[in-house]
Amino acid sequence: MADLKGINLAMQTPFDGNGVIDFAVFEKLIDQYVEAGVHGLVLGAGTGQHPYLTEVECNRLYEVGAKRIAGRCNVICQTSALNMDEVIRRSQHAESVGAQALMILPPYFEGPSDDDGIFEFYRAVDAVVGTDIVGYNIPQATGISVSPQLLERLFQLKNFNYIKDSAGDFTVHQEFLQKSGTVLNGADPTTVYALMAGARGVIWGAANYMPTEAVELYDLVIGGKYEQALALWQRMLPSILFIWRAPYTPSVLRAAQLRGYGTGNVRRPLRKLSADQEALLRKSLEALDV
Repeated sequence: MADLKGINLAMQTPFDGNGVIDFAVFEKLIDQYVEAGVHGLVLGAGTGQHPYLTEVECNRLYEVGAKRIAGRCNVICQTSALNMDEVIRRSQHAESVGAQALMILPPYFEGPSDDDGIFEFYRAVDAVVGTDIVGYNIPQATGISVSPQLLERLFQLKNFNYIKDSAGDFTVHQEFLQKSGTVLNGADPTTVYALMAGARGVIWGAANYMPTEAVELYDLVIGGKYEQALALWQRMLPSILFIWRAPYTPSVLRAAQLRGYGTGNVRRPLRKLSADQEALLRKSLEALDV
């Protein structure tokens, strides 16, 4: 079982102005994030615009990313897809290039939403992979909520060893933690509190624009320096609250670009921020540079 503790950065996919993946920038970003001290990189993450990448593009990201990372931190690949056979293909390819874990959404968009149906989906994937599975609870995007009772069943599968919880319901998050210590927080505004409550780590989109601060926050919490952690959190919070309410991925990518990470470009149908949103984003980032 892989140890996914710490800051697992939900990595952006850099595009050029025409919406083509810029692999040179991608490799540079990997180096920047590894040098910042992140514990893992999630390739093909939601923040990496996974829904708008083809299977071929995702596979190439896994290949290039794993090779560039070269064991310097954990490699987590999102292998979600609507088609079951595609989930399996993506997962097995990610395994073949050295992924330590596979992040997989439940069968979203008119798939089975009952506990038995979701369990059977993950059981089928579990049966054909040998790599850790990170389940993904993000009901605001999928319409599917993983209950604490279902999570307890899922943890009985051989490879289902983690859950990424992006719901933002801290009560449920703590119920998850009662089932296992291998919970990864994915809701930006609860990050510091989830770590204090015992989350093993985070899969964090906002770390794209503040990787050094994210690692520092984790280190402070793990070191029991809660007062210093909360002081740092107050500097991070204005931008976190902004991105959580604004168009998330365009905000994160633009913030990253402004702070020296990536191109800031999104792929259609996503759009760049409006002028008003841009002004608010810039204002929210000022606290990080104090």
